[in-house]
Amino acid sequence: MNASHLALLALLVTPSAHAQGFAGLGTDAEGFAIPERGQMLDFPADHGAHPEYRIEWWYLTATLTGADGQDYGVQWTLFRSALAPRAQEGWDSPQVWMGHAGLTTADAHFSAERFGRDGIGQAGVKTTPFRAWVDDWFMTSTAAPWADPLDHLEVHARGPDFSFMLNFVAQGPLVLQGDQGYSVKSPEGQASYYYSQPFFTVTGTLDLPSGPVAVTGEGWLDREWSSQPLAEDQSGWDWVSLQFDDGHRMMGFQLRGRQTFTAGTWITPEGTATPLPDGAVQFTPLRQTRTHGRDVPTHWQIDWPEGDLSITTEPLNPGAWMGLSVQYWEGPLRFTGTHTGRGYLEMTGY
Repeated sequence: MNASHLALLALLVTPSAHAQGFAGLGTDAEGFAIPERGQMLDFPADHGAHPEYRIEWWYLTATLTGADGQDYGVQWTLFRSALAPRAQEGWDSPQVWMGHAGLTTADAHFSAERFGRDGIGQAGVKTTPFRAWVDDWFMTSTAAPWADPLDHLEVHARGPDFSFMLNFVAQGPLVLQGDQGYSVKSPEGQASYYYSQPFFTVTGTLDLPSGPVAVTGEGWLDREWSSQPLAEDQSGWDWVSLQFDDGHRMMGFQLRGRQTFTAGTWITPEGTATPLPDGAVQFTPLRQTRTHGRDVPTHWQIDWPEGDLSITTEPLNPGAWMGLSVQYWEGPLRFTGTHTGRGYLEMTGY
């Protein structure tokens, strides 16, 4: 699911809404469009914004190894939130944008955010050519004219103590999550449109207080949009993207409420996706970390019994807390067990 994704809406709802799902995402979305099962996604058009829906995000992560032999993680996210279900130019536009960037090392975690208004050029997403940006942060397509625009991306962000410039090159197809892109989030049927590009190779440079580091690794892009993706009682989620050493990929999440709801996708190296329904994937917290005044389950056991998968995850940095306007845990991990590899973990509502 991903979702640091839903974080922007938390800036735009009343305090009472926080009791109705994380960031008020279980509140009523009257007037906004609601995802419908059976609606076919359309590329490259759906790489762009959907202003008739209340919330949307373009979310990139990368698990990296530096020329210095050290592991790193990078996050770049652009959120769109609609104050009203319409598109409009100029200062009267109801579309509001927020960017989050994170850079994780074994010893430190850096984060930054930017805010922008739609309609005045400060932030937005264009499809021809593809470009997503807020201020001087950007995710820009450098793909060939005949290729999918997300096949090759140049990505940049910076904060007070860090910056990065990375190239993401797709080595496989886009993957539709859930039922052909219709991703259910609760027993009551709340849902989003959701697809991913889990096959990026990544190269580029990180700029840290200690100096620049050349890096290589793998990346993952999530695209999601909806208007009411959570049930009233759901207060947060635990989400992973996993890149296996044998070329397979897996996405999985659990949403915490009166009852836990899970979903996932098993992805072959060729891009064939198998949806994993509620209950198929099991998340068991193994160890908590005290960070920024709260206890967060940073080490997990993840099981998919039908797929003979049982792994334990270990974060690169247990203190990878995004201490921004909306706060959550986000960072890279390694996993061992029946399978090995690297991935990303996101946790909200703690």
